[in-house]
Amino acid sequence: MATYLDRILEHHREMAAADGRRLAALIDETTSLPAARGFTAALKGRGALHVISEIKRRSPSKGDLNVGLDPGELAATYAAGGASCLSVLTDEEHFGGSVSDLRAARAACSLPVLRKDFTVSLHDVCDARLMGADCVLLIAAALGRDELIEMNDLARRIGLDVLVEIHDEAELAIAIAAGADLIGVNQRDLVTFQVDHDRAARMAVLIPDHVVKVAESGVRGPADAAALQAAGYHAVLVGETLVTSGDPAAVIRALRRHADC
Repeated sequence: MATYLDRILEHHREMAAADGRRLAALIDETTSLPAARGFTAALKGRGALHVISEIKRRSPSKGDLNVGLDPGELAATYAAGGASCLSVLTDEEHFGGSVSDLRAARAACSLPVLRKDFTVSLHDVCDARLMGADCVLLIAAALGRDELIEMNDLARRIGLDVLVEIHDEAELAIAIAAGADLIGVNQRDLVTFQVDHDRAARMAVLIPDHVVKVAESGVRGPADAAALQAAGYHAVLVGETLVTSGDPAAVIRALRRHADC
């Protein structure tokens, strides 16, 4: 029986297979772009916990979250609340996102932006840069070892930072082999979409000290944020909690303030 992840990846790989554009032309096109904003650099340093605030309309497991959100308005609110970076869903079929959401969010503030999507090809990597993203997501569970290394290398060559998402020790080994300096531990199982709130704490001690550590998914409030910072994380990526909140700026301030106590 196909899982959520199987169906999503099948959709994206079908689109990638039908993409007839020349990779070399896309790479050439990226050379004329201004420098990216520096996603990883914005998350470095200790002190207050960094928050990567996500713009997310819906999810396969929860359905509609905030389908009518204004990405520019929400991005500005996140920035006012003290977010260090943005994450924007661009998957249309399963998450209701779009490239226009990312562009609107980035134009509304000065924060670096992650393209949150299922990157499955070198063309996807180039597209992230061309649409204005400052960082691209590579999910170890969705890629082969050689694919991830090749995509990571291309992303760096064209000026993108890379967030390598992992779930376990085997995926961490692949991320390290790729030279990842920004690693996210997703507490949500991409097969069942269930959240394991202890996963990030278990994995934190295994990630090398030079790597910027991000805890993804399942951050419900200040107590979770504080626990993750205590475990060694530089940042948390928060989506559902923010987009369903009546005052996301206040939520961000509370996550950062209480985590720093």
